[in-house]
Amino acid sequence: MVSITGSPDTTRVALQAFGRPVPVHQVAAGAWRAVAGIDLDNKPAEYEVKATLDRGTASKRVVVVSRAFPVRRLTVNPDFVNPPPEVAARIAAESRFIEQVYAAAATEPLWQAAFVRPVPHQANSRFGTRSVFNGESRSPHGGTDFLSPAGTPVHAPNAGRVVAARDLYFSGETVMIDHGAGVFSQLAHLSRIDVREGETVQPGQVVGQVGATGRVTGPHLHWAVRVSGARVDALSLLALLGGASTPAP
Repeated sequence: MVSITGSPDTTRVALQAFGRPVPVHQVAAGAWRAVAGIDLDNKPAEYEVKATLDRGTASKRVVVVSRAFPVRRLTVNPDFVNPPPEVAARIAAESRFIEQVYAAAATEPLWQAAFVRPVPHQANSRFGTRSVFNGESRSPHGGTDFLSPAGTPVHAPNAGRVVAARDLYFSGETVMIDHGAGVFSQLAHLSRIDVREGETVQPGQVVGQVGATGRVTGPHLHWAVRVSGARVDALSLLALLGGASTPAP
């Protein structure tokens, strides 16, 4: 969380952190706040977090330290490791759609109060785990998995606008929520979707059910979070902006 203080008559505030612009929202006269994400691929180094205001700039140095990630080896349907040519166009179209979703992020916060877990179960697969599918290395795990039984209700981690509610090749039945101020949730591998694209959801609202669609080895919930374009650990979002450890009934 980045807090910026300026004079009450300041009208322009911009923030750069970890090589990318970060949405800033005003919380009081002369006071602004932002949530800056440190991406999974940010190298261990010292970074400048820089705010630009009407009458100058201010900056802080932030040190990113190294972290060791475990390796997981999974066996899945070969079509989800090396997709057949006939689905190439679909995968490309879905990638463009997701890029457009992130590019159209709401700049002001849409969330209310604290973030909560979308399911009550503990995480069983860590964010950043290096993934080996059918003996082949693939991208690091960009989310947190919860070993919830099939049919478990999945709750919105917080308020926001549903920007995706559809079947995607790799993530299966998927709901994406724009929480505003650069924060997004992706809830994947669902068996059922209970919301529509464009709908506004409230904290704890049921958006679907746990399933085993897409590239999976069994039923679970995959919760991925993006903050200002950075892939971040959903559990770190709970640590920063969280409250209750379980979703609302």
